Amino acid sequence: MEEEKKTSYDDMKIVTDINEAIESYEANDYPEFDEKEFKEKEKFVDENIWLKLAKTGEKFTLARDVLALYRYMKDPLVPIYKKAVVVLGLIYFIIPFDAMPDIAPIVGYLDDLGVIVTLLKFLGAELTPYYE
Repeated sequence: MEEEKKTSYDDMKIVTDINEAIESYEANDYPEFDEKEFKEKEKFVDENIWLKLAKTGEKFTLARDVLALYRYMKDPLVPIYKKAVVVLGLIYFIIPFDAMPDIAPIVGYLDDLGVIVTLLKFLGAELTPYYE
């Protein structure tokens, strides 16, 4: 089985970035995004999401939600500022060492679940078409 790629992503920085992006979106103040950095993060998600889903799909039924978020991220019609929030959330979901390491049974996935649920609430009905 392929080993998860090592990252330098800081879990607290990702959570802070997600919160700031959501606040900017809600204030209709869309920040500039570095296209190159976004593409690197999107590539990381592409390379790692399937292994993480395979591992967590057995424990939680959030696989459908993560797949919907992934499809949303890949949709060329979705604005980049919304994609950036989703990419950060999916990176947090993927990285194994975050606020509660995924090594801990069940409890280790609660923070990942919290991030995914926050994204689902943030996007609301906008995400509905991405469930197949």
